[in-house]
Amino acid sequence: MLNSKLLDGIVIFVEVINAGSFTKAADSTGHSTSYISKEVNKLEDRLGVRLINRTTRSISLTPEGELYFQQCQQIIDDAHQAESSVNQRQLEPKGVLRVSCPISFGMPHLKPILAKFLALYPKVNLDLNMTGRQVDVVADGFDVVIKTAAELEDSSLISRLLMKSHGVTVASPQYLKEHGTPQQPSELSQHKTITYSYAKTPNVWQYQSLTGEQVSVQLNSRMITNSPEMELELALAGQGITRMPRFNLSDKLASGELVTLFDDYKKNPINVYLVYASKKHMSAKVRCFIDFVIQEVAN
Repeated sequence: MLNSKLLDGIVIFVEVINAGSFTKAADSTGHSTSYISKEVNKLEDRLGVRLINRTTRSISLTPEGELYFQQCQQIIDDAHQAESSVNQRQLEPKGVLRVSCPISFGMPHLKPILAKFLALYPKVNLDLNMTGRQVDVVADGFDVVIKTAAELEDSSLISRLLMKSHGVTVASPQYLKEHGTPQQPSELSQHKTITYSYAKTPNVWQYQSLTGEQVSVQLNSRMITNSPEMELELALAGQGITRMPRFNLSDKLASGELVTLFDDYKKNPINVYLVYASKKHMSAKVRCFIDFVIQEVAN
């Protein structure tokens, strides 16, 4: 078992020798001379050997003290080097960065950003987990988790808003031409729908009218999938009505390939957040990643 007192007195002892006296060592460390003397005495008692010869005017190392001093000095130098290495690591982004991101956001938005980030920081290696399920920043060992939610639950974690968006119900003009355009959410139960399996209630969609009336629609899903890309492709192919964040659909809506339904109902917020464990002692790789992603999304 490691002796918990193994290093006690070593720093004081080395400082006394380097300073050349107990008094100068006391001045440099901010302790009293008596404290310095007691620490060296305790060290000698523990080792069972005299390390320093003392006179009223000078100190000198005993042969045992000389050997011990050289080894202790090396220990202290190694400790300084270890601390310097950690501090340098804090300044320079390097090492493995573990990030989790929803597929629905990652593919259209994060892919080009990550390419630029990796080119800018060549010493950072990225471990990217793209999933639709909820992950735990701490328990699952991630440095940063990108989450989509109306709002985040209160927790000890730190979060930064990355993007504001909302959910939209969409269909292709082809589908609406063949099956008709529902005017009210309640009509969705008579339509083909494509639903997302990781949603809290995949087969139930909630709406709220402008007057605050809550509408809950039970669906008969034509297809349920954990792939937002598949949802989108099937909707574009005219296979049903789907619901997803607007940030996935801007180009499809602009081109007219998809159209939105129920625009006279309240928008369901879906915001994107960067979530991480703590601002304190944040490594350079995490700090740079967060700042870089926020800047790129803002641009």
